[in-house]
Amino acid sequence: MTAPTAPARGLAFWLLLALAIVAVDQVTKLLILQRFAHGEWLPLTSYFSLVRAHNPGAAFSLLADAGGWQRWLLSGIAAAAAVFIVWLLRRHPTQTLFCAAITLILGGALGNLADRLVHGHVIDFLQFRFGFLEPLFHGGFFPSFNVADMAITAGAASLIVDEIVRWRRERRDSQRR
Repeated sequence: MTAPTAPARGLAFWLLLALAIVAVDQVTKLLILQRFAHGEWLPLTSYFSLVRAHNPGAAFSLLADAGGWQRWLLSGIAAAAAVFIVWLLRRHPTQTLFCAAITLILGGALGNLADRLVHGHVIDFLQFRFGFLEPLFHGGFFPSFNVADMAITAGAASLIVDEIVRWRRERRDSQRR
């Protein structure tokens, strides 16, 4: 027995949503580029600041000191992921939560890909500091991030929720048999 699904949204809907994420991401980064010098930061609270940071690497600055080749590797991975996600959107149009999750990931990946292609690095600007993070991060500063990173994280969390819901539904349906 297959799980009940919502009415399918068209591929155009999901692609427009991904483009909206890219647009918000790029506008916020442009505002930071216009108002902050590299490394400049503005504390807004005791735990939150705006900062202009450049990340040539992946998440948590992984590969940041790799010498430049990582720009093209990470760009290629993002481009391949985008193609795969579009294929998944076409293949599973009735799975709304799944499509929303991968659309968030798509928008975030494309936002950061645009940065890599234009600037050679990703522009990050949201900075949190919490004392309890000090054992993990120097000074308790969580690595800075951006709107694209938030979309990717929300998409990944939504994929986990989607899988839990699917698993519970299958388990419930198998117990009914």
